[in-house]
Amino acid sequence: MLRQPILLLSRSAQVKKLVSTLPVTSGVVTGYVPGETTDTAVDATRRLVDDGLEVTLDFLGEDTVDAAQAEATVAAYVEVLKALGAAGLTRHAEVSVKLSAIGQALPDHGHKVALENARTICRAARNAGTTVTLDMEDHTTTDSTLAILRDLRKDFPETGAVLQAYLHRTEDDCRSLAYEGSRVRLCKGAYNEPESVAFQDRVDVDKSYVRCLKILLAGDGYPMVATHDPRLVEIASSLASRYGRAQQTYEFQMLYGIRPTEQRRLAEGGDKVRVYVPYGGEWYGYLMRRLAERPQNLSFFLRSLISKK
Repeated sequence: MLRQPILLLSRSAQVKKLVSTLPVTSGVVTGYVPGETTDTAVDATRRLVDDGLEVTLDFLGEDTVDAAQAEATVAAYVEVLKALGAAGLTRHAEVSVKLSAIGQALPDHGHKVALENARTICRAARNAGTTVTLDMEDHTTTDSTLAILRDLRKDFPETGAVLQAYLHRTEDDCRSLAYEGSRVRLCKGAYNEPESVAFQDRVDVDKSYVRCLKILLAGDGYPMVATHDPRLVEIASSLASRYGRAQQTYEFQMLYGIRPTEQRRLAEGGDKVRVYVPYGGEWYGYLMRRLAERPQNLSFFLRSLISKK
């Protein structure tokens, strides 16, 4: 019941201003976002790698309608990739990129701008010895994102994709992407989508997730199972065994600050576990979507605001 109202709040400039100006913000946010700078991102990466985990870094930002801001985001990715390389971390760390943050939403030529900017990031990632995964956003960008993925994979076949199980179309997209060398992250989805394109009931979303898992695990690609749901983690492990998948031929992915004990447990058991680490100043929309995914976090967040104003 709380999910859609929270997602609506993620678009509210007034709520954003209120939350951003409260002193408690930094204390609450650091549970989900380790910092705003390249240095804090690299430090967080190093700590996770030392714990036996893999990392994907996301420089926060989306819905960019300013070409200069898109270029600044590209520069931030190039910077963090160089820093990861200098720190010797690229064997265990990659980056995740939202195309709307690098120009996809620009009028007239957004698709072309995002493609060229993504190429720049992919080239920097390859030079550093790592890879890029293209994040998926709301359903209106799905076709453009998959088209950019196809173009990027001509020169950078290692580029990863993300598919969202709550969309009706995703089973077909899984079939299209379950080929050798294709890295595909499957998540539930975190945007407020209409019933015409997305399942609304959690049970239906979970069922779709399992159907998509079967396609990916039975295919020839490299599935990246992005979920914190204990039941879905167990199902994924069972399906991997059923389809003869050895550990390390797929991976689990979880968000920074969510179920860290489970992350370490899976890694200690031989599974590859990658932690999605967001960083940067544009944390508000990200935080609100995390609260929408786990509404029980909202009470903690509100109590923190009240107690530390």
